[in-house]
Amino acid sequence: MSFSYKNVLLVGATSGIGAGLADKFVQEGAKVIAVGRRQDRLDAFIQKHGAAKASAIKYDVTDRDGLDAFSDRVVKENPHLDCVLLNSGMQRMVRLSNPAEVDLDAFHHEINTNFTSVVNLALKFSAVLLEKQTPTALIVTGTHLSIVPSVAMPAYSCSKAALHAFMDCLRRQNQGKSCKFIEINAPAVQTELHDYMGDHGRSFGMPLADFVDQVYPQLQRSEEHTSVGVPLGLSEEDYKSFVGTRQRMFGQLSDLVMARMPL
Repeated sequence: MSFSYKNVLLVGATSGIGAGLADKFVQEGAKVIAVGRRQDRLDAFIQKHGAAKASAIKYDVTDRDGLDAFSDRVVKENPHLDCVLLNSGMQRMVRLSNPAEVDLDAFHHEINTNFTSVVNLALKFSAVLLEKQTPTALIVTGTHLSIVPSVAMPAYSCSKAALHAFMDCLRRQNQGKSCKFIEINAPAVQTELHDYMGDHGRSFGMPLADFVDQVYPQLQRSEEHTSVGVPLGLSEEDYKSFVGTRQRMFGQLSDLVMARMPL
């Protein structure tokens, strides 16, 4: 089943979910512009798939000063860009039980990486995608922890909750337009994200290949609420009911607000 979009910018493509999806998109006929901080992995991606199907740009998502130059370069070099997937992220355990020892710089860096930097990129590229007359998509990698936070990962959980709210608002304000705004609610997946856990981190969660197999058909259908699995230890029925109720209530509130404040 070929991918619906043919020119994909994938930010955070050098490891984990991003790397898995980058490979899958190329296999399904898309050209992928891979973005990441590690030049050796970007070079390996091009070598693996060939220059006709893959290209790469080295960029750190937290580089706010370089954002304009980065986005301008992407658009100039890829005039047929029709899909942007923002996957960059990091995760740490934070002991709030000892607040005096919390590293504030590290805490805010995690939030900046997972939320603020993703919002910056989302706004930049949404403006580009919304101008096109053909179907386009902006995709972000989220997590079930945006709905039910992990007590051990407060910075990660709150940054992803903020991103979830942002995507809800972005999607609703642009409802009916040619661009789809897709959020992937991912479970724990066996990636480098969990390296802080030590030796067992890479074996924590669902195998990456299984995740890609389950999420890809939903992305191919441009499902704006894309989801795989549920949070560890929770009932699937209870969780899906909770998520559905939240979406319904957001829709009701949005109807009320937008009737009074046209956006």
